[in-house]
Amino acid sequence: MTFQERLITLRKQQGLSQEQLGYELGVTRQTVSKWELGVTTPEMDKLIQLSDFFHISIDELVGHTSPEPASKAPETDYAQTAREIHYVPYHWHYEYKSRLSIFGLPLVHINVGRWFPGQKFCRARGVLAIGNAASGIVAIGILSAGILSLGVLSAGLLSLGALSAGLLLACGGLSVGCIAIGGFAFGLFAVGGCAIGVYSIGGLAVAQKIAAGGAAYAPIAIGDAASGEIVFDINSPISPEVIRQVILQRFPETRDIIIRLFSMTVSG
Repeated sequence: MTFQERLITLRKQQGLSQEQLGYELGVTRQTVSKWELGVTTPEMDKLIQLSDFFHISIDELVGHTSPEPASKAPETDYAQTAREIHYVPYHWHYEYKSRLSIFGLPLVHINVGRWFPGQKFCRARGVLAIGNAASGIVAIGILSAGILSLGVLSAGLLSLGALSAGLLLACGGLSVGCIAIGGFAFGLFAVGGCAIGVYSIGGLAVAQKIAAGGAAYAPIAIGDAASGEIVFDINSPISPEVIRQVILQRFPETRDIIIRLFSMTVSG
């Protein structure tokens, strides 16, 4: 098999276009096309890159094979099959960038791909950005940052992710924000399994002012196990109006929506 045939076969085995292979090697699609047509041949540094990329030797890549020793015993079918199989990691990459831009940002930028150590991380930047790492007005990615951000690790005005930080709202396994909702929530108003904030509602709620939950710790504490200056047992009948009056007396600046939320945590 010639070098050109070998290159085409290896590229197609991994589902790569000429443009995608060129991206991985730092060359243009036209260069890859010329290699496959036999118009030009890669320089040594590119042969080494191709060899490393496809995990085969340069001799195998260019079609050189060593002669078999005459005295070598016949191979079994299993041994021959094992010798011929080479592990080729599956690489894929897709990128799309719209021509229309707003404030210098493309309207849509998608840049995703399978990442291996030593390779470029796929980054997307646009009004709508989708990528391994994404930043924009709406950002979706493993790492994301934007006004509306969704990702494993996300940050933004409104943020949703496993680890989430939001200036206004954050939702996630671990969330930090003005309003934080999650397994572990830290914020001005926190709701979660473990909630810590100025106002907190959760399984374990710790607050600077008002807390409600299974275990609540705050100046005003409402819970099954509550500790604070003023304590309400949720197992006892308590009028929501009583909660309202106590909150207004202790913290008169409390907003009405906060009072209503905590009043709803008790039975009338």
